[in-house]
Amino acid sequence: MCGVGMSSTSQKHRNFVSEPMCDKPVQDLAGIGEVLGSRLEAKGYDRAYVVLGQFLVLKKNKELFIDWLKDICGANGKQALDCYQCLADWCDEFL
Repeated sequence: MCGVGMSSTSQKHRNFVSEPMCDKPVQDLAGIGEVLGSRLEAKGYDRAYVVLGQFLVLKKNKELFIDWLKDICGANGKQALDCYQCLADWCDEFL
């Protein structure tokens, strides 16, 4: 799984995956812009690491995470997939 599709990732994705998460805002996640970010914040997911927590609770399951993100903030398929891939690649790098 490591490195698959890395060339097609966004600059935002590469920036996020290149360093520890620390206290990054949720909008720093690939696929999450201002609108989705504010919806996530309103539900308590105000930091990237809080979304990572949910990703891990769902055992890094692609379908479950994408469905969760669609449900919680109205992400579309591409946005949810981008966010999933960003977190999956970050985990490959740092966990």
